[in-house]
Amino acid sequence: MLLVVCSVAELWSTDRPLLVRYQGEWFFPVFVEYSEKTFGGDFDTPADYLDPYVRSRITQGGHWALYAPNPYGARTIDVYCTQPFPAPPSARHWLGTDDRGRDLLAQLLYGLRTSVFFALALTVVGTLLGVAAGALQGFLAGKVDLLFQRFLEIWSSLPELYLLILLSAFFTPSVGLLLLLLSLFGWMGLSDYVRAEFLRQRRLDYVRAAQALGVGPWRIALRHLLPHCLSPVFAFLPYRMGAGILALTSLDFLGLGTPPGTPSLGELLAQGKSHLDAWWISLGAFAVLVLTLLLLTFVGEALRDSLDPRKAMR
Repeated sequence: MLLVVCSVAELWSTDRPLLVRYQGEWFFPVFVEYSEKTFGGDFDTPADYLDPYVRSRITQGGHWALYAPNPYGARTIDVYCTQPFPAPPSARHWLGTDDRGRDLLAQLLYGLRTSVFFALALTVVGTLLGVAAGALQGFLAGKVDLLFQRFLEIWSSLPELYLLILLSAFFTPSVGLLLLLLSLFGWMGLSDYVRAEFLRQRRLDYVRAAQALGVGPWRIALRHLLPHCLSPVFAFLPYRMGAGILALTSLDFLGLGTPPGTPSLGELLAQGKSHLDAWWISLGAFAVLVLTLLLLTFVGEALRDSLDPRKAMR
């Protein structure tokens, strides 16, 4: 449910109306950008829907507009706020603002969406690489397994954080660059689980029976061994997502993550560190982060219990 809510964050928090009825026509500002002249303004620039003049033009004369519950977007700076930034929680900003004047509730919604989808993509890529690498090691075994293990020992000894710092000096920070670099290191732990399961399963009687019936080795690996080895993989996925969220938050906190201006939980934690008197900044980001990781832990424990073969036997 949390994933669904943050996936459609524009329905809950945006500085554009969801729907406008003006002069007998329908407008959808949340999807289409309209100029101020469209609603009777003076300038041919994108309409600022927080401007009291634009709002009055939209709502007068029987016209109406449907706004989101929180009328601020991820990059919206409330220039009409009467309090200095960071502003504390109020009726105008339910959770307050950050030091740039951006609504904190909008930052948390969009920042959580960035973190969750980044962690989901990292989990999918890392799982595919880890399952493929572990399956090859466990099924082929012998010299292939030995050489691959030596490669993993060398690859895992590379300093991941130093590589991030080095690459951030040469390339523009982006989510894609982070996903690529973290994916190169995030599959090794999972490959060990799959490798161990393949090594154990390949010695069981049903594999020998399939070999005696003339079934090909790759058919045995894909249709018999792989399904039996996916149970620990599924139970491990929520924890990998939690690790991905923590990794992005930590890198954003250090300034090595997403590009500046991108909504991020790590950036909010860094702002809270810089503004200790603005307790609402760090408190909101910390609460969202703890809640998300707690829910992922519950999901992981439930998957582990449901896929436990000892409980199935009982």
